[in-house]
Amino acid sequence: LQLVESVGGLVQPGGALRLSCAGSGFPFRAYDMSWYRQAPGKERELVAGISSTGGRTNYADSAKGRFSISRENAKNTVYLQMNYLKPEDTAVYYCNARSTYRLDARYLEHWGQGTLVTVSS
Repeated sequence: LQLVESVGGLVQPGGALRLSCAGSGFPFRAYDMSWYRQAPGKERELVAGISSTGGRTNYADSAKGRFSISRENAKNTVYLQMNYLKPEDTAVYYCNARSTYRLDARYLEHWGQGTLVTVSS
């Protein structure tokens, strides 16, 4: 089972970046997908989420109007388009998969390895 995120990188303030996360080894279409991030010295926080069918999305207040989450189930991939990036968006971004079904009375959850996004001039 794998969640492989694309490489992040250094972006200037006001710039844009698209992250992708490819899943394998599990039924991608049966999982809700999310992006989390963790800045230095801070707790991991939810950035955006998308339902298994793509019909519902949710965003952290800090991401609304700037970030967009989408998915292509045919490619087992979820995306995070980040626009108008700010220095405070600097963090390690993690892809998360959570099953829509329970196994042994619990939802299954998987994490990517994380990718660093640095917003700086």
